Amino acid sequence: MTIDKLAVVEGIAAPLPLANIDTDIIIRIDRLAKLPRAELARFAFEALRYAPDGSENPAFVLNRPPFRDARILVTGENFGCGSSREMAVWAISGLGIRVVIAPSFGEIFYANCFQNGVLPVVLAAATVAGIARRIDSDPRMVRMAVDLERCEIRTAWGETIPFTVETLRRQMLLEGADEIALTLARESAISAFQARDREQRPWIYEAP
Repeated sequence: MTIDKLAVVEGIAAPLPLANIDTDIIIRIDRLAKLPRAELARFAFEALRYAPDGSENPAFVLNRPPFRDARILVTGENFGCGSSREMAVWAISGLGIRVVIAPSFGEIFYANCFQNGVLPVVLAAATVAGIARRIDSDPRMVRMAVDLERCEIRTAWGETIPFTVETLRRQMLLEGADEIALTLARESAISAFQARDREQRPWIYEAP
């Protein structure tokens, strides 16, 4: 399967410095039973984003300018914990967010990000908190670039922050391919290995 390529994401970063935002907060389970993927974004962060009467909550960061147009989310530890629903990543990407920066992530959510064209960046908690404070306090500092090719973040205040990503997962985003697509790209090498192995160990391939 192909996914949206990601090399450099430049744009507005939104601060959401809350810990333990689980996948049910990102997208409620009952929404998944009724809505196609293309409509999930309007219900992303529903409990935080809307008041009980359905109106927008003006205190929620993604309802405030300039953060409505955020492409990068800077958030707290254990982001995406809870259930394993892949649709949580769909909802976030539907908002236009391509990068999430946090001290830690729910393990399955982290893996689902790479399968769906979203880059999760892990940084030290103090670094994440510092970024969130800076972009929240000064409207001149809200833009940044997240460069997956160089594995660095470039801020509006002139700081360059390195990060690391596993080699295979980095390749997935740069090439716009999931794990299956990367495997199929090596099909000739796999076939050649199987042919050699069949000659060396024919008993492995004998039918029972």
